[in-house]
Amino acid sequence: MATKRTGRGSPHFRLRVGFVLIAMVLSLFGARLVQLQAFDPYSYAAAARKANMDHVILPATRGDILDRNGEPLADSVDGLMVVADPKLTAKQAPQLAKFLSNKLGIDYFTALRQLRGDSDSRFEYVARRVPATLAAEAVQEAEALHYKGLSTRRDPVRNYPGGDLAANIVGFVGTDESLGGLERTFDEQLAGKDGTATYEVAGGSRIPLGRSTTVAPVNGHDLKTTIDRDVQWYADKVLAQAVTSTDAESGVAIAMDTRTGEVLALSDFPTFDANKPGQSPKADRGSRALSDVYEPGSVEKVLTLSALIDAGKVTDRTRLTVPNSLDRQDHPIHDWFDHPTKRWTLAGVIAQSSNIGTVLAADKFGPGQLRDYLAKFGLGQRTGVGLSGESPGILPSGAAWTDQVEDRIDFGQSLSVNALQMVTAVNTVANGGVRVSPSLIEGSATNDAGETVGTDHTTRQRVVSSEAAKQMMQMMERVPDPDTGTAPGAQVPGYRVAGKTGTAQRAVDGRYDGSLTVSFAGFAPADDPRFTVYVAVQDPQRNKGGGSLAGPVFSKIMSRLLARYGIPPTGTKPSHLPVEWGPGHLKY
Repeated sequence: MATKRTGRGSPHFRLRVGFVLIAMVLSLFGARLVQLQAFDPYSYAAAARKANMDHVILPATRGDILDRNGEPLADSVDGLMVVADPKLTAKQAPQLAKFLSNKLGIDYFTALRQLRGDSDSRFEYVARRVPATLAAEAVQEAEALHYKGLSTRRDPVRNYPGGDLAANIVGFVGTDESLGGLERTFDEQLAGKDGTATYEVAGGSRIPLGRSTTVAPVNGHDLKTTIDRDVQWYADKVLAQAVTSTDAESGVAIAMDTRTGEVLALSDFPTFDANKPGQSPKADRGSRALSDVYEPGSVEKVLTLSALIDAGKVTDRTRLTVPNSLDRQDHPIHDWFDHPTKRWTLAGVIAQSSNIGTVLAADKFGPGQLRDYLAKFGLGQRTGVGLSGESPGILPSGAAWTDQVEDRIDFGQSLSVNALQMVTAVNTVANGGVRVSPSLIEGSATNDAGETVGTDHTTRQRVVSSEAAKQMMQMMERVPDPDTGTAPGAQVPGYRVAGKTGTAQRAVDGRYDGSLTVSFAGFAPADDPRFTVYVAVQDPQRNKGGGSLAGPVFSKIMSRLLARYGIPPTGTKPSHLPVEWGPGHLKY
């Protein structure tokens, strides 16, 4: 009988070694499988599923911006986004990007990148917020040219029904962000939050019973303003006519509810069409009424003399002897017209807008007294209306407040304001001496700076006494009086009007260049004020008087307000304060 072979060359040995090797390999595969399925969250199966999942944005509808009566200043209309499946568009990306760039006006290189894709996603934006007709037409034409992989999804388009109506404060929305005005400042409230849909696909098509998840969009909230669309439209047109007819650089006009501080109209010119912002210069897309500062000129005399009366230093009948020129420290002071020595009352100083008379009266202030009053009127600080981009202006302090500077500040030079500050300050006199903070938002809203603003947060502060405000009002009535004042064009037939003109030198690049700011501020009915209106025009080339240019704009806007809100004349006689005095008599 043959001996059994058990050495290395025997079949049994080789078989055993083979089984061991196979077992080892299988063990390795098994361990990896356990790792993938039990320990590695990015298993092959999960990766495969992920590669076949499509992610789609579900756009939220942006909240409307409304006027005080619920009329839209900005709303959203039907629109579409154009999207691409990069797996189908990548091969023809250069040609398709050129087509879409020409058709939709989008950037070629951005479109090229999206059409090629940079991941495994089968969903890429190509164009957002495209008018529905244009988007559908673009996709249809692309298909006719044998381009594949484009489709559309719902994507509301921002719309501005009034075009340029209140555009400077409403702002506008770009492709992916808000770019100015209320749109930007209150973007978080208006924007809402986009939702998402994720679903399983095969061959570029959704699997009907495949896995899917949906997170619904949260639409934005409406923002209601204090703006009256009708008054805003009218103010826009009247202001535009005044600026263009005089070849002026720019202009602003603001209408305010005297009692509440609510801004009913805030007009800027030049302006822009919010539906086509790119067609206008960037400088015209913001609100000059908030961002631009300038020296207010003689309108500021309302504040100086109101404060002086409140301090008990003068009355509306205080007598002043006013020379043609007043030598002071660094520079003589002049009035806007040459005159012999005049005997004016304080009312006459206002009626004739005398710089010299104002300075002589203001000499009665104690140290720092005028500055304290101007700060309480709101100068040198933002109004708190809530819009971004507002300038605080400049109210000198400390060593910068010299005797020479105070002389010039008395009549509205050597300090700077924005237009909303100025109308709010004058409105303090109209409101019986109580400053009420301005509002652009009805109710309450939080802006991008975290400030909560609106009519629910209006503040009130007494600045001067009701008696001081009354005396100032009666003096201001002499300004539109054709017998005594500088602005007969500011009258409103049938109503008592109190107002003040302003003509100021403009500081450009640190020096006075000869150009002017002309303005008019006033309120009506004078003895029971309901509305305050302020108009300022920068660098007119003709008709350079505050009374002759800004006064008639004031009159038109005020007339519109009084008629629209049904405010009847008070039926009382206007004040008839004396404007001149002589030995033993007063001249009325």
